[in-house]
Amino acid sequence: MTHEEYQKQIKTLQKWAYAYYVEDNPIATDEEYDIGYHKVLAYENEHPDEVVEDSPTTRVGGVVRDEFSKAKHIKRMWSMEDVFDTQEVQEWLDRVVKNVGVCDYFCEPKFDGASMNLLYEGGRFIRAITRGDGVVGEEVTDNVRTIRSIPLSIAYKGQIEIRGEVVIRKDDFEIINKDRVKEGKQLFANPRNAAAGSLRQLDSTITAKRRLVFYPWGLGEESLDYRTLSEKMAFIYALGFLKPPYAQACKTIKEIESFYHTLISLRDEIPVMMDGMVIKVDNTVLQEELGYTIKVPKWMCAYKFPAVEKVTKVNAITLQVGRTGVITPVAEVEPIEVEGAMIARATLHNFDEIARKGLMIGDSVILIRSGDVIPKITKVLSDRRDGSEIAIERPKECPTCKSEVLDEGTLIKCQNMDCPDRVVGSIIHFAKKGCMNIDGLGSKIVEILVTESKITDILGLYHLKFEDLEGMEGFKEKRINNLLQAIADTKGIVLYRLISAMGIEHIGEVASKALALEFGLGIVNATIEQVIAIDGIGEEMANSLLEFMRVNHDFVLKLFDEIEPTVEEKVEAKENPFKDKTVVLTGSMSVSRGVVKEMLEKLGAKVSGSVSKKTDYLVYGEDAGSKLTKAEGLGVVTLTEGEMRGMV
Repeated sequence: MTHEEYQKQIKTLQKWAYAYYVEDNPIATDEEYDIGYHKVLAYENEHPDEVVEDSPTTRVGGVVRDEFSKAKHIKRMWSMEDVFDTQEVQEWLDRVVKNVGVCDYFCEPKFDGASMNLLYEGGRFIRAITRGDGVVGEEVTDNVRTIRSIPLSIAYKGQIEIRGEVVIRKDDFEIINKDRVKEGKQLFANPRNAAAGSLRQLDSTITAKRRLVFYPWGLGEESLDYRTLSEKMAFIYALGFLKPPYAQACKTIKEIESFYHTLISLRDEIPVMMDGMVIKVDNTVLQEELGYTIKVPKWMCAYKFPAVEKVTKVNAITLQVGRTGVITPVAEVEPIEVEGAMIARATLHNFDEIARKGLMIGDSVILIRSGDVIPKITKVLSDRRDGSEIAIERPKECPTCKSEVLDEGTLIKCQNMDCPDRVVGSIIHFAKKGCMNIDGLGSKIVEILVTESKITDILGLYHLKFEDLEGMEGFKEKRINNLLQAIADTKGIVLYRLISAMGIEHIGEVASKALALEFGLGIVNATIEQVIAIDGIGEEMANSLLEFMRVNHDFVLKLFDEIEPTVEEKVEAKENPFKDKTVVLTGSMSVSRGVVKEMLEKLGAKVSGSVSKKTDYLVYGEDAGSKLTKAEGLGVVTLTEGEMRGMV
């Protein structure tokens, strides 16, 4: 896969995700999306310096629709790391053991439905929120109230978030689609789509007819006094929630593999669609010690069911140029149906992989698609060659601008900063929401401006005049004035937004804020020692930043001169008992923990999500659970909310 193909795949996935999550009308099968997603993931694993900020892999979950009000989860809903074979499971287990030692695991089916978060307070069902982006989802409380497997009251008075999957059983799915045929409506593509579509009905009476089912699989905010997840879930089932048909405690990879293959053998018998098995560390204290990456918990993973393999033929190789100039090869294959999805392209990552596989144009190949993986060629069937095959040559010039390329071995790059593929991508990123937020400067307009040679780089935006745009198709007077004003309004923007908008690999909004506060406009001359010293920024991020500033030093200075960004200064907290201390919060407090967290951070404290030997204070409210127990065991100073406020 070339970098251009990588970016094109991302755009395709975003289009499919919009159709799936927002419109409830998929234009691609789940397997097609899964394959596309993992093509992107596989490419990013091999090219970590080229990961684009809006890649679907950085993003946990779906899209919030405007038709429903938005609501925040008390605790974030996470996605899961996927593993696909015994070796990957063993590697995951080895990481767990390395960090927390030998432990017990809790395994259960991974149902294929719509993730849901239920909030209960005082024994009452309060609210239901879809996963959304993991932080904010759609409130679908009225619709969820119609699901008979969800109790409207429970025998537990504390505040608790119960997470699970809303699914439709296979038999009910067939009935729903038969009814839709009679009504002349479009059929649902699969049970998961039917479940998601049913939850998003504005009329809850329609949802009530859909026979939705809710299976709990985890918890968010809670203060249950149990040391293991399996005990907590047993308590949840006892409250009246559905229990999965199979679950098993495991200690070894042998036991995990045995249960995994048992579930595969029962795949057709179990009434709900499954796409794998979930493996979780059972001890909740160890879960907290393992913690989270930016996207997934380190204490759980999804062991996906086996890939589907098909034989097809490579007809051609397409080269794609990405925003950073990397050229990625993509195989154009004889279209083939894999479980309902038509596959016409497969990732190749880079030319080294083509050489390793010995692939030629015209070869018959084995292609797999598994779970969230983009279609991938796993084997070349060289014994089927007839002599008509054509060798695949490493490109000597950029397929877009025809300039000479830099061949670094694994990566082949177009170095031409004026290459249209690079220019368009960088300007689109610069203008998008969350970066410079230039209203009215969408991707199509950027493409027109570059194609018409109105601009050749980001700086060109700030030199546009009314007469440059006058007379162009679609550009009326009002639209031109609005666009020019939107560009002008970005002048003086806070520095971190400008840094984020530059599209530096691995440097997102959080890192940009830290860098802007630390260096100001002097970021162009920062050293690796200075950058690594910033909390949360590692060597890979630092190298990415420094390489960008080296190559684009003068260009960045011109941007600073043109935009004159606002440089925010670090505000040093006054001396207080919490300055430079690590604090953990747990239990229910007089206000939300987010408010308490913000207050402590303004005092100069670092608020952590887990207790360790490095924790200075644990502040607890009502129904404090395992974190308080662990803190007491480690000798950490514990404070009630009142004691904490007294110290402040």
